[in-house]
Amino acid sequence: MNEKTHLDLFSGIGGFALAAKWNGYRTVGFCDNEPYAQAVLKKHWPEVPCHKDIREVRGELYAGVTLLTGGFPCQPFSVAGKQRGKDDNRYLWPEMLRVIQEAKPAWIIGENVAGIVNLALDQVHIDLEAEDYEVESIIIPACGVDAPHRRNRVWIVAHSNNKGLQGHWGSKECESKLFIRESSKAKQKEWLAEPNVGRLAHGVPNRVAKLRGLGNAIVPQVASEIIRCINQVMEDNK
Repeated sequence: MNEKTHLDLFSGIGGFALAAKWNGYRTVGFCDNEPYAQAVLKKHWPEVPCHKDIREVRGELYAGVTLLTGGFPCQPFSVAGKQRGKDDNRYLWPEMLRVIQEAKPAWIIGENVAGIVNLALDQVHIDLEAEDYEVESIIIPACGVDAPHRRNRVWIVAHSNNKGLQGHWGSKECESKLFIRESSKAKQKEWLAEPNVGRLAHGVPNRVAKLRGLGNAIVPQVASEIIRCINQVMEDNK
């Protein structure tokens, strides 16, 4: 059986890598510019190299990787900011696209806030389709995996048309788990839109960095469901 490998961009504290590990993938590379995130990744994946700047990642080093993931910076699209989109200097989708072009992964999962829908999602689809990927985007809330908050996020799933998998993504089983999976608890109005991570006590090392890391993290249980469906598709097409 061929090994399933994973390259993680904008890695944060390792949510995608954790989800990939749960589904039988070996992460072969990270990229994050935050020192605290780098320390967390080194602690849990000491053997995996971590690039400190997306602009320095050479995709050719990871050519043929099975899965490439990335929660590229959300600040250009977040309602908490000015929503400048492509005009924001933190708009790093073009760098993620460059790595995709160089590495040519079989599968891609991107994640971002719902604000990307009106500001850049069409361009992301156009860019990936130009590279011969079939693309679908799904809004999946954290409560879809029974977390007690909504935390709506856009999940961009793409696979290479060169892999002979056309038309197989989005099976009825995957749709039931992902596209329309939303716990009835999500209707409860008292739930927060985002998780209340609370305040860490003064004197806790890296207090601010820890809060930022939690705030930027993906929900690995959602990513795990998507990767599980990807595995199902690959298994069905052996």
